[in-house]
Amino acid sequence: MNKNLLNLSPLDGRYANDVIDLNSFFSEMSLMQYRIKIEIEYLIALSNEKKIQHIESLNKKEINDLGKIYLHFDFSEAKKIKKIEKETNHDVKAVEYYLHTKIKKELHAWIHFGLTSEDINNLCYTLMWKDAIESQYIKTLVKVCDELKLLSKKYKNISMLSLTHGQPASPTTVGKEFAVFSHRITKSLKSLRKHAFEAKFSGATGNWSAHSVSFKEVNWIEFSKKFLISFDLQPNLITTQIEPNDSLAESFHQIIRINTILIDFCQDIWLYISRGVFKQKKVSSEVGSSTMPHKINPINFENAEGNLGLGSTILNHLSMKLSISRMQRDLSGSTVIRNHGVGLAHSYLALKNILKGLKRLSINEKVLKSELNEHWEILAEPIQTILRKCGKENAYEDLKKITRGEKINSQSIKKFIMSLDLNDQDKAVLLNLSPQNYIGLAPILTEKL
Repeated sequence: MNKNLLNLSPLDGRYANDVIDLNSFFSEMSLMQYRIKIEIEYLIALSNEKKIQHIESLNKKEINDLGKIYLHFDFSEAKKIKKIEKETNHDVKAVEYYLHTKIKKELHAWIHFGLTSEDINNLCYTLMWKDAIESQYIKTLVKVCDELKLLSKKYKNISMLSLTHGQPASPTTVGKEFAVFSHRITKSLKSLRKHAFEAKFSGATGNWSAHSVSFKEVNWIEFSKKFLISFDLQPNLITTQIEPNDSLAESFHQIIRINTILIDFCQDIWLYISRGVFKQKKVSSEVGSSTMPHKINPINFENAEGNLGLGSTILNHLSMKLSISRMQRDLSGSTVIRNHGVGLAHSYLALKNILKGLKRLSINEKVLKSELNEHWEILAEPIQTILRKCGKENAYEDLKKITRGEKINSQSIKKFIMSLDLNDQDKAVLLNLSPQNYIGLAPILTEKL
């Protein structure tokens, strides 16, 4: 039997192929690999510290060989760590003991020297998140942005009836509406790319106590700063035992913000499909309903909406929980932080579904034109605006009387325009207007994207 059929999470079952790119960052094996990397790089950094004479300097070959331990880490090696963990009942200590089997005995004492588990873990969880965001999430989000930009340009001149409060309003263009969401996501993407991640590396209660009592001559603050910067992390020098995860929480909220924008987008697209202004390409093998053969459901956008909400819920809880710890340390945060990859995976899955959905979309120009032609009353706005320009009193009120809640056609609106006390030039402007061409600067704004 396929093991996926026995998994509790749909991320590891039904949707496993869609999120497989994240396995190398957030799996249990990946966490082990990140821990090994930090421990080994710390060992190398200690050996390079000239004021520590008790540890032998490592040559290039020895350093390369140490690097291979985490670079070539695989499933068989991960199983060895899990076996050790059964005895230690401590996952970080299991990694330390595993490394004893991989490096020469003279170096054993320097593995995890002066550190607490949180020194290793806060780097690992931050790097897992940072690496996944930079190499997978952003890449996929950019694809969504690019697709939205493409559609905005393609449909920049295609008029569409707007709805405010669900009621007919001044027209826009299909392209402009895609441009709005592309613009919003692009701004959030810029913030995400600029985000600086913090980490701590200062021992049991954040004071480098074990380090400084052993080697007072070493500037451990500068040592730690240099070590953290080597991972492209900003040193957080004043902490308790734990990194308070404020910068990680900020990054979670950046994803939540993007998710919120995309939920807005998915709901709008769903409504456009429901209205019939957007069509979806047929896939002959698909089934829309178990009883209604005609249906082509907007499943990709529905799937995305649901997963965006779930991803945000998980990340929101983590953003609040991880920055709280009783006194200098408790385990309530470390218990849940392993789920940060789950929160991102649901968000990432949503991006994949949005891309699938967008590839299936096309516009229904017949419906678009029909909707606009049924609502000539929306030209009440430009008529009353021209009247105001000409100094006519009660322009808004007069248009309200004849148009509010009324069905107006082209003949009646033109007849009304001809009855107005306006010069020929202003009348000509109004008479040339239609629901199709009353789109203001929408095409220009779309081009500015």
